[in-house]
Amino acid sequence: MIDIKLIREQFEAVKENLKKRNDSLNIDKLPELDKRLRTLLAEKEALRQQQNSFSKQIGATKNNPKLHQQKLAEMKELATEYKQKEEAYKALDDKICAEMLKIPNMLQADVPVGKDENENVEVKKEGEPKHFTFKPLPHEEVGEKNGYLDLKRAAKITGSRFAVFTGKGARLERALINFLLDLQTEENGYTEVSPPFIVNDASLFGTGQLPKFAEDLFKLEESNYYLIPTAEVPLTNLHRQEMLSNDQLPISYCAYTPCFRSEAGSYGKDTRGIIRQHQFDKVELVKFVEPESSNDELEKLLADAELPLQKLGLAYRVIKLCSGDTGFSSSKTFDIEVWFPSQRCYREISSCSNFQDFQARRASIRYKKQGEKKSAFVHTLNGSGLAVGRLFAALIENYQQEDGSIALPEILQPYL
Repeated sequence: MIDIKLIREQFEAVKENLKKRNDSLNIDKLPELDKRLRTLLAEKEALRQQQNSFSKQIGATKNNPKLHQQKLAEMKELATEYKQKEEAYKALDDKICAEMLKIPNMLQADVPVGKDENENVEVKKEGEPKHFTFKPLPHEEVGEKNGYLDLKRAAKITGSRFAVFTGKGARLERALINFLLDLQTEENGYTEVSPPFIVNDASLFGTGQLPKFAEDLFKLEESNYYLIPTAEVPLTNLHRQEMLSNDQLPISYCAYTPCFRSEAGSYGKDTRGIIRQHQFDKVELVKFVEPESSNDELEKLLADAELPLQKLGLAYRVIKLCSGDTGFSSSKTFDIEVWFPSQRCYREISSCSNFQDFQARRASIRYKKQGEKKSAFVHTLNGSGLAVGRLFAALIENYQQEDGSIALPEILQPYL
């Protein structure tokens, strides 16, 4: 969540940020509500001081029963008034907090202004898109032809937007997970974590999925538990409500997890193949860094997410998301899109974001420099070390042969 000081001191900037994001949220009442809250706080503190003063006076009137009873009655009235103020303060504070939770993160100045994904800005392209002497098949056809995928039986077992990986396909999926984890831990210095695949509501609140995106989540009935939408949630919450020291930073974690999303609002999109699934695998990257280095760390994170594509010989491009396409919690995001020959276009495979202190403020993750009394919120960053299913799809499309077989790159052979 954003700092309440922005509402007090830069209210027009916050409104302009909403406008850039095409967010229709009305926050016009917030400054007045905040002003009323601060008035109630001052009134509460004044009553508390009166109570402290009366406590001393009561002790001095024990030898005068009549005056003592009078002071006790006045003390009781003060206690009642204080309780009323406290209840009013809490109710208003809760109301303001609920409104603040709806406000997206402030965009960084270099985020391009645009309405939607059509106005994202290409930063660079790497590698040459594969050209075939034959018409390339889409990944679902290549996968089914080679016994890698069985989407019909997945639909029978569960429903649409689920996949069964079989034989060499199951082995390839596992190989990609191990390849990505080894690459990020051995070459890029990340610490591997194997977290729970179920988290509580406080964890989802901390990273920004709740309350705004509740409909995108799978909730376990009659509990406060949810299936994770991404490993970003458990990894970021490893340090929820903790005080770190600056010599611990930066902290870099990576994790493989399955991910679960209802894909609410995406009806009709990417219904073929395994591009948009309710259950999918990812190797996620998460960093905790000092504020002054967070954009440099974002560039490093982006390079770390690009490296697997380079090693696998896949053509890709990097785009900077415009204001209207940048996620709720992010201040700046780069997407990596890989080339799909059958569609003759690039498709998103990874997303790298700087959340600045937005998540840390919600999750209360602070750090303190040695020798300093004052603490500050860390900056958090997240990057998909690649969506495994989409990488799987891109590989079998790009490495399909004219005879219908698949010749995977040499670098994967030790894992297969």
